Amino acid sequence: MWPFDNSWKDIAAKKQAERAAAIAAAARTIQSYHLPQRSAHLSATAGEITHNIQTHTAGWTAELVTAAYISRALEAHAATNCITEVMFLDALEQARALDKEFEATGRARGALHGVPVSFKDQFNVKGYDSTIGYTQWAYNPAKEDGLLVAQVKAAGGIPICKTNVPQTLLSFECANPVFSRTSHPISPLHIPGGSSGGEAALLACGGSALGFGGDIGGSLRIPAGLSGCWALKCGVPRFSAWGSASPDPGFEAILVNNGPMARSVADLKLACQTLCGLPGGPNEHLPPVPWREVKLPPKLRIGYYTSDNIVEMSPPVKRAVREAVAALTKAGHECVEFVPPNALEAMECFTALTSSDGYRTLTSHLGPDPQDASLFLVTLGPSIPQFLRSFATWVLRTFVGDHRFARLMAASRYKSVGEFVDWTARRNELMVEYNAKVWEEQAFDFVLAPVQAMPAVPHGATRTLVPLASATIYYNTLHYPAGVVPVTRVQPTDVWPDAPPAERDPGSVMLRTEMRRVYDAHAMTGLPVGVQVVGRPWEEERVLEAMAVLDAALGPRGFGPGSWTPPQAV
Repeated sequence: MWPFDNSWKDIAAKKQAERAAAIAAAARTIQSYHLPQRSAHLSATAGEITHNIQTHTAGWTAELVTAAYISRALEAHAATNCITEVMFLDALEQARALDKEFEATGRARGALHGVPVSFKDQFNVKGYDSTIGYTQWAYNPAKEDGLLVAQVKAAGGIPICKTNVPQTLLSFECANPVFSRTSHPISPLHIPGGSSGGEAALLACGGSALGFGGDIGGSLRIPAGLSGCWALKCGVPRFSAWGSASPDPGFEAILVNNGPMARSVADLKLACQTLCGLPGGPNEHLPPVPWREVKLPPKLRIGYYTSDNIVEMSPPVKRAVREAVAALTKAGHECVEFVPPNALEAMECFTALTSSDGYRTLTSHLGPDPQDASLFLVTLGPSIPQFLRSFATWVLRTFVGDHRFARLMAASRYKSVGEFVDWTARRNELMVEYNAKVWEEQAFDFVLAPVQAMPAVPHGATRTLVPLASATIYYNTLHYPAGVVPVTRVQPTDVWPDAPPAERDPGSVMLRTEMRRVYDAHAMTGLPVGVQVVGRPWEEERVLEAMAVLDAALGPRGFGPGSWTPPQAV
């Protein structure tokens, strides 16, 4: 009866009403605070917050800092609808307890002492729901904190809220029936990315000093790149996922990686230094390796590209890579353009593996919920009868001349166990081939790559533009560590030239047409554009150091703590 059941509307309305009441109560409480140093608090990195509290700097206590970030989080939510579970009053209570403990002992709780922290909705926090956008998962509060949340608290961090996600977590839109749609922190007409979209929106607005999300196809890096934040996806998991909600917990062919999102490279490093190497849950295989300090050579050899031969990169995305290359070259590093090997095969492999059960497990949790439009293209392939799929791929190849899109469509279907194993073996072969062609033959220290083929697109455009995520999916399939650094913003002059020669930037014909229809440099002016920094396996430490090198080479450019202006203040 679910297709005719509107009970989801009642659940969503109740959850949103409760959220609104919790926000109103917090707003009344915050009004009672005198926050003359709010601007200084909001302009500080997480590391600076802990330092100022521990050195007894006047006006710096865990409670005052938390109150300042809650006040900004309220503004961020009003602008973007980024928050799901409101923990503001609990956070203030925890901050007061932390201040009393510090006053009594003179010792900080840990490296995150007094830092307001936010979490993607999937992380369990005791007493709060983890719906991840499913109404059927509402009103089932967690009985205990997820391990990563507990570790953050043990280090002195103060969880202040949870943030919005797309339905099923397999989308770079950020909308679901429970908490509705999250908008970009700069433009309400555009998406903040996903699936950690609410987290990126909150951080970009300065409503949190440090955040945590997850990544299976770009879910940390895409929202960070689109919203102007920094993020790190490890090659293999180094942050615990124990005690977090998952729509497909048994799927491991493409690894899910939890990790930090922040407003600076320094804060990513602080999170990694504090939490990497800590024990995981009973069924986790986290390496018991603490964060290692590394030193890079003075001159790096960096490979870069502006095309993955799957989708044509938009003008500001290409410009971001070139500006990063120019800055690194000026700083004395060697940058070499190359063609990324087997990118289409990696995208094909990702599509084949994730669709092996026809997305039945992902969508099984929907119940009466309407399926979000962003899942249209994702779930289309397995829903098409085999004979129609074969005919459609033949038409794409023969008449449209789009073998790329045809291959992806053919891969998106139900698989037998034998086929699943074959695709997993192909994934392993792709790792070997990339290692041989890029790390060994080219001897690159790192690779510089686009984050997504376009800046933040308008709401609803993801319905037909899922392959835009190919640039991040590439490194999920290969299990390589990759971080994101914001570089620039879209300019009105970033006009897409008419029909570039195919040999200059080959890509899917159908996607190119749809992308050019959606792209609007004037409407997108001011939206952030970042780049990926990719490293070898097990070299997350080196990737962060390379991100710091790039950050320093680019210099000040209007991102980071204190850079966001609330729309109502404009």
